[in-house]
This record gives sequence, structure tokens and C-alpha cells, in this order.
Amino acid sequence: MSYAKVLSAGLVGVTGHLIEVEAHLATGLPALVLSGLPDTALHEARDRVRAAIINSGQEWPSRRITVNLLPATLPKRGSVFDCAIAVAILAGAGVLPLAAFDRVAILGELGLDGAVRPVRGVLPMVAAALRAGITRVVVPLGNAQEAAIVPGVLVKAIDTLHRLIAFVRDGVPMLDPSDQGVPAHGAPGPDLADVAGQPLGRRAIEVAAAGGHHVAIFGPPGAGKTMLAERLPSILPELDDEAALEVTALHSIAGVLPPGGRLLRRPPFQAPHHTATMQSLVGGGSGLAKPGAISLAHRGVLFLDEAAEFSGRALDALRQPLESGRVLLRRVSGATEFPARVQLCLAANPCPCARPAGDVYCECSPRVRRRYLSRLSGPLLDRVDVQVMLPPVTAADLLCAGAPGESSTTVADRVAKARAAAGARWSAKAWRTNAEVPGPALRGADWRLPARDTTALLRLLDSGALSARGFDRVVRMAWTIADLDGRHRPGREDVAEAIQLRMGVLT
Repeated sequence: MSYAKVLSAGLVGVTGHLIEVEAHLATGLPALVLSGLPDTALHEARDRVRAAIINSGQEWPSRRITVNLLPATLPKRGSVFDCAIAVAILAGAGVLPLAAFDRVAILGELGLDGAVRPVRGVLPMVAAALRAGITRVVVPLGNAQEAAIVPGVLVKAIDTLHRLIAFVRDGVPMLDPSDQGVPAHGAPGPDLADVAGQPLGRRAIEVAAAGGHHVAIFGPPGAGKTMLAERLPSILPELDDEAALEVTALHSIAGVLPPGGRLLRRPPFQAPHHTATMQSLVGGGSGLAKPGAISLAHRGVLFLDEAAEFSGRALDALRQPLESGRVLLRRVSGATEFPARVQLCLAANPCPCARPAGDVYCECSPRVRRRYLSRLSGPLLDRVDVQVMLPPVTAADLLCAGAPGESSTTVADRVAKARAAAGARWSAKAWRTNAEVPGPALRGADWRLPARDTTALLRLLDSGALSARGFDRVVRMAWTIADLDGRHRPGREDVAEAIQLRMGVLT
């Protein structure tokens, strides 16, 4: 036989695709030609595959070998096809029987010694194979537990090309992902009870968590801004199956999945440094773009500490993803779309001098203060629902003179109940949180709040103190506050608290 075809899988952006790997061996000068839009890393597979086959005890066919990857119009990137190319060549040379690879997807990078090395993005690739009706996959040992996350797929692992050949020829068993053990859970995250005082900040974080709202926290150094933001994930509910698969797939593609490849159930938390570029925040890179921090925080929290120190261009690039919940990046080689449904959390000092005592001893002029916060543009802040100014921490708060604050467990229980109430209310529209509800739906006949409860809100809108977008965000927060307090609909007090949380920095 001079022709063989095996199955593999590849990635375009965050989407997996089933790939057919063909090999044809013909008479002529010995050579290996790759076709099907391969990138540089894939072109280099010619040398890797040849060395791996020889070092696995097999003879390299001295013939002209053409390897084609279908569909040929789809870009092929990376080294994930190495194992499939090696198997197709050996099968085409008559060394391995093709029957053993019928409806089996093979993934993995080859080392020169024949070792099979893990690759990025195995989870979405295995999911793509399953969508195409392929229920058996062979993956590198380091990706076995990650691949096993996908239900309904039989996963077998290999550590060397020699093991795969021995399995086909002699029935030597491959490795089972269940034999690799399960890594222990990491240490518990920070607890909300650690925050000294700051009842307004704690309430802001709770409301933000319950409704999926963006939040900005301003205040002097040591007021607890960073502590509150870092504890936001600890009061968020665990991800459901669909969201967990999305998040785990994104982290797999980016190569930041924790060892062991477990399904990520906790909402992710990304806290890039204030020197981060626009590309690192929203995604970018040569060729097809890679996910940025906002996509790695999908279904979780993107925390920008010292937000006023970030580049204004980088911050404004977040505006469109915050509205749409996705990032669409176009490059010469194609367009890539990444999910970006995040909770943005900003923290900043109110001025450059940042006196611990706050405004009492501030040495900055009003002009300097305005210039310092000007990087947080009006359009960006207009998309942030909760905006609060924290006072300095008092000695009584710091020394725990009063009762300690509620723990994350206690607050998370209220947040879970509030999210359940919102989910039941919006279930017909498939909205998960109040923050996802469009403004027209809130202003419609079914859910519009009575005029007697929104008098102050309408006055702010007419005076220009609040934009139309801000109006909708206050109404969403009012629904969240009502959910937290166990009421079926918001009242005047809920709207008033929502206005305070929205305009606390301005009033």
C-alpha cells in the first residue's frame, strides 16, 4: 500500500476542527512534502517525524512522500499533527495496519527521540472530534486527563511513538488517564473576613458578585481596594458544566491549564500588571491572534489594580468587549473570535500623592486629580455599574474593635440565592445574570419599574448627571439588590441604594 489516511484535530482560534492526514508514497527522489496550509512549526515536522521514526526502531521509507492535511483551505498550526503524520507514513509504507486507526483521532508532538510531548488546546480538539462522531482518541500522556474531561470519549495515552507501534503490532497496552492520579485541590483562596471595616466596599463587592456587575473601587492606600477585589472570586458561584468547559478550553489553548488537566470549576481571576499592553489585555500576536487577559478571565474576574496607571489606549480597548462579551480580532491571515464575558474590577487611588489619610491631607490640586484619573475615560466608566469611594481605615477597624466581617462562605450563600432568583426570572431568555439583561427588556411593559420608585433616577437622567446606559445599569443593580434582600421586585429603597453605588464617586 502506498496511501494511508488517519484522523487528527487542529485549532483555528478557540474552535477545534477534525483534520484528515493523508500520506502518499511514490517512486522518485526521497523527499517529504507537506501541503494543506501548514505554518512554520508544521513545516519543521518533516525533520521531527523522520528522526522520531528512526529512533523508534523503524526504517524511514526512501521514497517521495506527500503528506496532505484536509480540509486544505483551513490553516494548520503547531506540532499537534506530528504523531498522525508519523502513523500515516508508516501505514502507507505497509509497516502498520490501517484497521487499528479506523475512526481514531491521534494528537501529539514528537521529539527527535520518539517521545510524545503534550500540546496546547487538547480539550477543544477532542470536543471537535466528538462532534464529528469520533469517540476514540490517542493523546500524549501529559494531556490525558485534560482529554478525559470531554464526556463520551474513550481516551488512550502514549508517551512514545514506540509504544503506539507496539500496541498496533503486538497488542502492548497503551496508558490509561485514570492511572495518572488526580492532583489535590489547591489551598483555599483569600477570605472576605480578612477585610477590616469598609462596609460600603463589602456591599459593593457583594452586589457586583450577585448581579455580574462591573465595579470600580477608589480610595487611599491601605483602604482595602485590592483585598476586596481579590476576594470577589471567593463569593462567586462555581461554574456550571457549559461555562467550565468554555473556561477550561480557553486556558488549554493559552497553555496555562494547571497540571493534571482538571475541569476548572472556580471562576478565573486575571490581574495583569499596569504596564500590560493593549494586545496582552484583549489578545493579539502574529498570525492568528491569541487570547488576552480579558478572554482568560471569561466567566470570571478581570482585575486592573492601579487602573489609572494603565495606558489609556489599552483601557479603552476594553469598552467594546465589555458590552458584547466577545473579542473579534482581524489579522491578514484571518479573523479570530474569543469569548470575553467578564466582570471588570478596577482599583485606583484618587490622586497621585495618595496620602493614606485620604483627601484631608491631599497635596494635589483639582487639576492634577482630574488629570490623574483622566485615563479612566468617561465612556469606560459609564460601562462600570458600581463605583464607590472608600474612606481610610480607622484604628478601630484595623484592630477589630467590633465584630469581624462576614466570611466569604456566608456572603457566597446570599450571592448564590440571588443568582438563582435572577436565573429563574430570566430563564425564558437564557440570561444568566441581571447584568446581561438588555435595557429594552428592563424598560418594557413586563419589567418596567413604577414611576414612583424611579423619580430620583429619572431626574438624574434628565439633568444629564446620568446617561441612558447609566440609567439601565442602575435599574439592573436595583434588581440585584432586591434579589439579595429576597424581594420579588425592586422598590424605591433599592433604586436609591443602586444610585449611591453607581454615583458614590461623584456625589
